[in-house]
Amino acid sequence: MEIEKFSTDLIPLSQQNWQNRPEWFFNREHTDSYEQWYEGRYKRAEIWQKKVMEQLVSSDKRVKTLLEFGCGTARFTRWWKEIGIEATGGDISPLMLSQAKHLFGGDLVMADSHYLPFKNHTFDSLAFITTFEYYKDPVKVIREAARVAKYGVAMGMMNRNSTKVVRRRVQELFGQNPFYLTATFYTPARLTEIIHEALAGREYTIHWTCTGLPSWFPLQQWSLPFGDFFGLYIQLKDVE
Repeated sequence: MEIEKFSTDLIPLSQQNWQNRPEWFFNREHTDSYEQWYEGRYKRAEIWQKKVMEQLVSSDKRVKTLLEFGCGTARFTRWWKEIGIEATGGDISPLMLSQAKHLFGGDLVMADSHYLPFKNHTFDSLAFITTFEYYKDPVKVIREAARVAKYGVAMGMMNRNSTKVVRRRVQELFGQNPFYLTATFYTPARLTEIIHEALAGREYTIHWTCTGLPSWFPLQQWSLPFGDFFGLYIQLKDVE
């Protein structure tokens, strides 16, 4: 009889690699420098991303609690409190959560977004900030999010309609920028199609806006589907 060897690895091998490639958020070299990335060249982008997400989520006055999944080091999770929302963080990476533990005073959970360990309507809303791009089954993740969140689901993500997407893919060809190797970039229109598939039979409205435009551009946020980042909010209508 063949006995299966038990692994005590912190991160199972099957999760360290996806599509035969290693995930950057299971690599301490990258996770340890994640916060510094936001404090450097990404700072301006973060400011506008937060403005966009605040507008979308705060427009739903029912939202008082929120689960941010794919929270990483809790960069955004710490921020929700500033706009009056009590947040909980969740992530699949223990390396990210080990940092979040020291930076965030709220609750944290390690789990897979495809199988959220929460009862129905545990939170008012659920948010994915620059993490939805990495999910293998987006339809299943949206259904899980709409199960756990009572009033709405917020998404902030990198936009496929951006010149930076081309630059990232070129960098990958030369062995640089490992952060997006397994990422799927969406447009607001494509993500809306996936939402309709996932939430067929439910009543909801979708609101979105784009930012991440060049600093020299006269506008930094607009309702056209172009820009490096877009925020989207699914407001669920079939709940009391």
